[in-house]
Amino acid sequence: MSAASFVIPQPPQAAIAVAGEDGFFPVRRIWCVGRNYLDHVREMGNDERAPPFFFAKHADMIEADGAAIPYPPLTGDLHHEVELVVAMKSGALRIPADRALDHVYGYAVGIDLTRRDLQNAARKKEQPWEIAKSFDHSAPCGALQPAARIGHPTKGRIWLSVNGRERQSGDLAQMIWNVPEIIAQLSQQVALGAGDIIMTGTPAGVSPLAPGDRIECGCEGVGTLTVTIGPPA
Repeated sequence: MSAASFVIPQPPQAAIAVAGEDGFFPVRRIWCVGRNYLDHVREMGNDERAPPFFFAKHADMIEADGAAIPYPPLTGDLHHEVELVVAMKSGALRIPADRALDHVYGYAVGIDLTRRDLQNAARKKEQPWEIAKSFDHSAPCGALQPAARIGHPTKGRIWLSVNGRERQSGDLAQMIWNVPEIIAQLSQQVALGAGDIIMTGTPAGVSPLAPGDRIECGCEGVGTLTVTIGPPA
């Protein structure tokens, strides 16, 4: 279908840079895993026996390395959550865990920005989390490293600092569900496809951000990401 087929200008394609290459990875959908590191489950006061669950962000909420992100509206408690990002090159419904990695293009480090006060309010009212999780600029993501280059990481330090002070530090080996299990479980509820990315959960240490904060984060063997929080739009 050509651009001339649409009745309004076609929105730009959300995309993530690929490390060492000129091409970009087109983003179709963003899926996020909740409560996938035991220390984060405990710090948030949740039931550590409950399995992780999934929520979504919109593709156009992706922000690139180096971005200046406006402090979002409706909140006074914006939090950072550093995560390993999985990028899918293909997919299906009900993918077996032992075939899940066949569908993975590569990996990056990302941040699930969260309006924590709105999340807590929604939780008390048993309402959906969209207002807390799915907002403009809420999914910063570093450059992707193809799995063909780095393999499929199962361990390695994941960390985040704000203004040079470390706030989050963990290891991919601490994930309650590993990447194949996440893909298998998510594909039970939706057919995954090329261009989908999955944010796989965060370790302990989530905390508030303020305008002017510089966030640096990384995942061993995968890459780094730096963004700043600007004034409200």
